[in-house]
Amino acid sequence: MTVRTFLVAAKRQLQNSIRDKTFTSFVIGNESADLDSITCALVYGYIQSSKSEAKKTGRLVVPVTNIPASDLPLRPELTALLRHAGILPSELITLDDLGTDPLPQDKTEWTLVDHNAMQGKLGERYSSRVVGVIDHHDDEKKVSKDAEPRVIEKTGSCSSHVMNYLGETWQSLGSMVSQSHVGWGQEDVLIDDFHYVSTWDGQVAKLALGAILIDTINMKAEHKITDHDRKAVRYLEAKINISPKLGKDYDRDRFFNEINDAKSNIDDLSLEDVLRKDYKEWKEGDLTLGIASVVQSVKYLQGKEKDFAAAVKQFAQKKSLSIFAIMTAYQDSSNQFAREILLIASNEKAKEAVERFVENGGGELQLQDADDAADMQEDTTIRYQHHWAQKNLDASRKRVAPLLREAMAGKGANI
Repeated sequence: MTVRTFLVAAKRQLQNSIRDKTFTSFVIGNESADLDSITCALVYGYIQSSKSEAKKTGRLVVPVTNIPASDLPLRPELTALLRHAGILPSELITLDDLGTDPLPQDKTEWTLVDHNAMQGKLGERYSSRVVGVIDHHDDEKKVSKDAEPRVIEKTGSCSSHVMNYLGETWQSLGSMVSQSHVGWGQEDVLIDDFHYVSTWDGQVAKLALGAILIDTINMKAEHKITDHDRKAVRYLEAKINISPKLGKDYDRDRFFNEINDAKSNIDDLSLEDVLRKDYKEWKEGDLTLGIASVVQSVKYLQGKEKDFAAAVKQFAQKKSLSIFAIMTAYQDSSNQFAREILLIASNEKAKEAVERFVENGGGELQLQDADDAADMQEDTTIRYQHHWAQKNLDASRKRVAPLLREAMAGKGANI
């Protein structure tokens, strides 16, 4: 079946389950809902739901995109990638589809991909129902050691782990199609089946591959790439190249550039939308941290709002944040990769946590005062603000967030 056919069936099953309060299996990515999270859930749900056991029972694994449907247009790279599988963003299953009357806890089970601790309202309700995890972040030890799957290991892209975990299963699905015709003399049917199945497989492969290439910068970010990524890319490109329809025109660089160009173009988005686009949130005690990852510089963002400082403060206040960080990753005027951190704290306890973060993590991150620092104008709503150039280019949010959370929990040097 095509991915689109699967999504239609999964959405219908979810609607029936909510109506009848029947058991449902979910797979869900993290709340930033970046390309990796969305495709991990989509590909995991598709392959697991294509197994013969799933077809016999009629029970699908429902992939949830961890944002409201209204946030989908903020991700032009998602639209560009989904097009390769014949899907529209509106056909994805989002938080809105879970309904206003949520399923009882005991009527659900959840597999986490691209995170290993459920956050927010979903986490409050369903954390105890997590039965599996595939992730590449630091292990928060919230998921049982007996979970299946339980894959938590560093890699460039979580999609690589998903593909390597499900590769044998996916391969067996293809062989089942050909075996169903063996001995029946149906060579023409077999050829037709191969054409359709290889096209469907190639479309799924492009979804996973697109996320891996974006996360690893076209498999050129050596500090991020692992053997897990290399293995997954070899497998996925073989799936694409074996398809008569998709293989003849496939070119890795062209494919990457198409998706990356869409991701980098945020010219038409407001500042608030840019900050919402790739945003994650954590709680540590009575402190709340939010981090927005952005693909342009702070200077670029300042051009989006006449009163940039007020707009950033308003964003943090609307989300009731104690600490808000904007992390940028972009090509500078010399076409060199660069990173920045702009950080504000709203109260004295948050300020102390940020000072601990700078003391404990500033050296590792190689933080230096930005040459053209943004002026956030400290006032009664902001107790601390700073804008750094981050010279450790290897440290993404996956590293900065744990450092901030440790500081929020009071770990490390006392200031």
